Amino acid sequence: MTSDLIKRIYEHKHDLADGFTRKYKVHRLVWYEIHRSAETAITREKQIKKWNRKWKLDLIEQINPEWNDLYEEMINSVEPAPASKSRGGNDGNL
Repeated sequence: MTSDLIKRIYEHKHDLADGFTRKYKVHRLVWYEIHRSAETAITREKQIKKWNRKWKLDLIEQINPEWNDLYEEMINSVEPAPASKSRGGNDGNL
């Protein structure tokens, strides 16, 4: 569970995070879910961790049968944050 999925994926892709992905050199994002609250995300994560491997594979293949890396698609779909207005009355450019 994370509140910044793009950052977390970057960390895993570059082996900056300890754990499964670093140990087994797994660097493709093939599935993810978005939840409205941390509580529901944590509950879902705990639920899925109890599943057997086949159920997890089926879950992935329902939305990503080709096992494509979803990271590039994800970062290309994120819109940049709007520039904030400065208090000085200019147009906000540096």
